[in-house]
Amino acid sequence: MKKMGVDLGQVRIGIALSDALNIFAYALETYKRKSLNEDLEYLAKIANENEVDTIVFGLPLNMDGTQGEKCQETYEFVENLKKYCNQKIVFQDERLTTVSAEKMLIDANVSRQGRKQVIDKIAATFILQSYLDKKSL
Repeated sequence: MKKMGVDLGQVRIGIALSDALNIFAYALETYKRKSLNEDLEYLAKIANENEVDTIVFGLPLNMDGTQGEKCQETYEFVENLKKYCNQKIVFQDERLTTVSAEKMLIDANVSRQGRKQVIDKIAATFILQSYLDKKSL
């Protein structure tokens, strides 16, 4: 069974998947948010279609490790998602994932507009890969 990484944003949701052996994460897509119910249905559909057993949400901790308003928003979203799917849901510290994704895209000479289109799915890939690496230790 595969794992799915999620970078939850206000406007977009980055989605990544693992390979069948849960060794590598790859970017799947950046989903533009519509409404809460549509967003939840869409994520559940992606998880089911791809035979995902675990959904890994990035947890936006403050740099000092404390939880702020963004963490609460993530927890609330996940509580709603549990009504739409049966997959196990876990959290992975996502500090600096967007920064890392941005740096990688800049190093690859991706334009500012191009980065905006893919940054969320790249961040989701970093979140999922961090989780996979931690589980393999």
